[in-house]
Order: sequence, then structure tokens, then C-alpha cells
Amino acid sequence: MTDHTDAADSRFAALPCRPGKIIAVHLSYESRAAQRGRRPAQPSYFFKASSSVAASGDTIVRPRGTELLAFEGEIALIIGTEGRNIPLESAWDHVGWVTASNDLGLYDLRANDKGSNVRSKGGDGFTPIGPELIDARTVDPAALRVRTWVGDTLVQDDTTGGLIFPLAQYVADLSQHFTLERGDIILTGTPAGSSVIVPGDVVTVEVDSPATGATSGRLTTTVVAGDGPHYDEALGSLPAVDDTQREEAWGSADAAGLPARRHLGLDPDLRAKLEKTPVAGLSQQLRKRGLNNVTIDGVRPLHPNAKLIGTATTLRFVPNREDLFASHGGGYNAQKRAFDAVTDGQVIVIEARGETGSGTLGDILAIRAHARGAAGIVTDGGVRDEQAVAAVGIPVYTAGAHPAVLGRKHVPWDVDVTVACGGATVQPGDVLVGDADGVIVIPPALVEEVVDAALAQETEDAWIADRVAEGHPVDGLFPMNAQWRARYEAEAGSGR
Repeated sequence: MTDHTDAADSRFAALPCRPGKIIAVHLSYESRAAQRGRRPAQPSYFFKASSSVAASGDTIVRPRGTELLAFEGEIALIIGTEGRNIPLESAWDHVGWVTASNDLGLYDLRANDKGSNVRSKGGDGFTPIGPELIDARTVDPAALRVRTWVGDTLVQDDTTGGLIFPLAQYVADLSQHFTLERGDIILTGTPAGSSVIVPGDVVTVEVDSPATGATSGRLTTTVVAGDGPHYDEALGSLPAVDDTQREEAWGSADAAGLPARRHLGLDPDLRAKLEKTPVAGLSQQLRKRGLNNVTIDGVRPLHPNAKLIGTATTLRFVPNREDLFASHGGGYNAQKRAFDAVTDGQVIVIEARGETGSGTLGDILAIRAHARGAAGIVTDGGVRDEQAVAAVGIPVYTAGAHPAVLGRKHVPWDVDVTVACGGATVQPGDVLVGDADGVIVIPPALVEEVVDAALAQETEDAWIADRVAEGHPVDGLFPMNAQWRARYEAEAGSGR
């Protein structure tokens, strides 16, 4: 390791040369996948500029006007031997060295880069690496460890035994697409524990081989506040954050200082009662309590025989405006965030203003919601690929089918806010029940009372139906007068 080509540049002092390519893995550890609620079937990657490299001891500037700078302690592989179309069984032979890295990123800037992370992770100093190199030939790639500290607190501690894909697979896979050259760096993803850092924090990352004692040494980075100019709106995307981004950056709602989500599913006993209760009966009971505007009108089920039961998580579209679609429609927009964040037992409720002139979801997003355990989807807009969406199997209510993409009529704007869907106001955490008659919205505080009353009414209505079938006239029986009420209560009390 003596052939430094950038010896005068201290950023690359720990490396064999300035890297031609830095390739980073999006999601690689089981612990991180569990934290994010999604597990990739195959590796996926993004590029970082070599100008983002920093040395141990350097500072990282959190730009003015941003809040969500996050660390990611990672194992870095440095290619020692050039290769193209490298077989998996010999891929590790092309790795020259292993060291520590910190894949820093700004969540404030990631929305419009469609997963490329050009702006959010490509800034100067956003790839600290080093300080020492471990000879890859001396360590077992399946038994490496990465640890990260913020100050004196250990916040990440995992091994390559927790990887979804082995390290060598990244080398072999990438070499299918381009030549891996000496000095190229592969950042192999971060385990659970990544979170936000603020000015004054010192982050330390170490990679080692517990079996041999080989270590990268401690890679340290200090966060400082930027005092430069704000980003220029005339040139490109401005920093933007919401609570979903904050929760992902910090690692949890609690760590971000956000209130716990209210809509984490229904009690199994309550769900069982709702399964037995028709929407018409629930509507009747809500009307008795003064709630008349709780039906989502104008939507029809793609699965009329399936019952929809769940708690609401919401997505709001605003009317399309070309400049707003340019700033909010691409990248990791509100629509994608909603379908990535939905959890078991939730119903995604979409406000589309009754506009059916374009789709508000298609089969890919329906598959995503189904994989996340969503209870269903309700949109007062259109659905693309309606037959394919229906084939996914998740209950979906829609105002109609339309082949056009989102940008024709809508801009995805916000998630987890109060929305208007089919003429009804829906808040996150509201209980939704749907059947062939339609969808109804129940305030959480009333759901137990309403379902018990509806089930009691169902029993009563069944008794009345039996009397009508016996030939009794409806007058005085439906609804029951005092005489019929006395008979009903007497028979109900006797168990008849």
C-alpha cells in the first residue's frame, strides 16, 4: 500500500489510490431490514463521488437549513485486483483491503433523487473512511464486525453474519455490469442503529476481525454547523422534511420525539366482532349517535365478498400543478412513503377529491401494501391496472379505473394527515369497515359501543325477520311496539 496517487491530498491518505468508483449498498443487514419493514430480494446500489471521501479526524458540515444528518457505520471493501464477470467463488480474491466507513446522508435532500442519493449522500466529506486497512486475505469475510459510537455510547454493533447477502456477492454482482478497478470502494450497508447526529457530536466507526484481532482503527468524524448560504430554489430541490422522514432518519418515532402512532391495529376480539357486523348496521348505530357523514361515498369494492377492517393511515393528493409535481411528484414522494410505511392491519385511505381522471395506485403499490400486511386500500380516485390490482388479493375500494399515471391529475402531497375521502373526513387511527354496501368511518372512541349495539340490533332484526316469515304484518313489529318488545325480551331472556 505504497502507491498513493494523491499523496498530497490527506483525504485519500489511508487508501491505495483515489477511488474511481464508490458503490454503496442500499439495504444489506437483517437488523436494518427488520427496522425498515422491508427486505430486498436482490442487492441494490447507488454511486457516491470520490470527492465525498474524508479522512479520520475530519469534520462534516451539516448544511445551513437542514436538520436530518444521519450516520451509517459500514464495512468498506477496497478492490485490489481488477475484474469483470467475476465468479462468486473467487470474488473475495479481488478484494484487497477492508476498512471502516461512515456513509453519511441528509434525509432533507433525498426526496427528489429517486433512490440515487446524489444530493443526500454525495456531499463533500460525506464518506469518511479509514484510518487503517486490513488485508482481506487475513480475515474471514463472514466473521467481520462493525461498531459505531456517538460520543461514548455504542449505537451499532453487528457482524457480517447478519448480512442478507454475503460480501463476496456484491463483488461478483457488480462485476457483471462494469469492470471493478483497483481502488474502487464498495460500501456494504449499515446495520440497525443508524440515527441523526447534530453539531458537536463525534461519531466513531471501527471494523475488526474478533478472531484475529485485526482492526481498521477508530474512524472519527465531528459534526459542525454550516454557516454558508441557503440552497437556491432557482437551481434545484430545497431541503424538505416531514414526520415520516424524521422517523426514518432517527430510527423510530420515539427517538425523533414524535408521538407514538395511534393506529397500530385492532384488538383481536374487537376485530372478530366487526367481522360479524354489516356496514349497514354500523351506519344505523352511528346515525343514532348523531353521526350522519361517515360513509365514504362513490367507491366500489374490487372484492365485493371480502370484508375490509382496519385502522386508517392517510395519503393526500392535491390537484396537479406542473411546478409542484416537479418538486413533489418524483423521488421518494408522499405516495411511495405511504405504501412503504403502512403496517399490519392498517387501511391506506387516499384523498383524491373524487377525481378519477388518473390512477392513484397500480399493481406494484398494491403488492407493496399487501406485503406490508395492510388491511386494504380506499381511494376516491382511480386505479390503474385494475385487474392486476384485484389479482393481488388485498381489499381495494375505488371510484373507478383509469389508465393514466398519477401526474395527469394529482400531486402526492402529504401522509398521516386528516383527509377527505368520498365526502367523509378520515383521521389517522379512525376505524374503517367495508363490505359490499360500502365503507364506513368510525371514531376510535365509539367503536366498542357501536359494534356491540349493532350486533344486538342484528339479533333483534333476525328475530323480527322470523316473525315476518311466520306471516305477521310489519306494522307494530318493525319497529317493535310495546307488546312485541315485551314478547321479544321474554323470549330472548328464555333463550328461545
